[in-house]
Amino acid sequence: MKVEIWSDVVCPFCYIGKRKFEKALEQFGPKDKVEVVWRSFQLDPEMKHVPGMSVHEYLGKRKGGTTADGKRMNDQMAEMAKEVGLTYDFDNAVINNTLLAHQLLHLAKTHQKQDQMKERLFAAYYTQGQNIGDIDTLVRLGEEIGLDGPEIKEALTKQTYLQEVQEDFIRAQQVGVRGVPFYVFNNKYAVSGAQPTELFKEVLDKVWEEEKPPTVLGEVTGGTCTPDGVCD
Repeated sequence: MKVEIWSDVVCPFCYIGKRKFEKALEQFGPKDKVEVVWRSFQLDPEMKHVPGMSVHEYLGKRKGGTTADGKRMNDQMAEMAKEVGLTYDFDNAVINNTLLAHQLLHLAKTHQKQDQMKERLFAAYYTQGQNIGDIDTLVRLGEEIGLDGPEIKEALTKQTYLQEVQEDFIRAQQVGVRGVPFYVFNNKYAVSGAQPTELFKEVLDKVWEEEKPPTVLGEVTGGTCTPDGVCD
């Protein structure tokens, strides 16, 4: 089973959704049969680092309000994060563009470390106040999960994985992504938003029932023919 998840590193619901989906996966029997692929999506492609601007101010302006409005919204989100065991530190979060972070995720995918990289980026941004739009920071974060620093620096400097990121953007439009997180199961069923764990589990069960091979009720020992031409 393949589950594709469109998300942005600076999407607070995406980290919460990751925890809820992980819990559903833990409850899912054949979880080793599930391939999770993280897809790129940018909530604000024009976002850039502005020294001195807080996440509260940024959100307030983006919503047409004040810094106080932004802080109030972030405080509410932090309370929601606590419900799944996450501690959001919006006071120290650093605003920056996520395009390089998405490219790093695609590099990590080639080393079968994409999920680890996604987790590290989320934690770096939401709980540790790190600048996930800075190449040196991304190199260090990648090294922490076992990726090669020089390879990361070269890939991000040359934007080696930019095309893959842009292809995710295009596919997002094709499958109807309007907001993130957005989950697509086997290119057939879609779930939008950080839904309850129970819903994710229901979808996993449904998709698995549809795709799993039929159960053999008897051994191949009588009245059968095998591909090698033997019938007995």
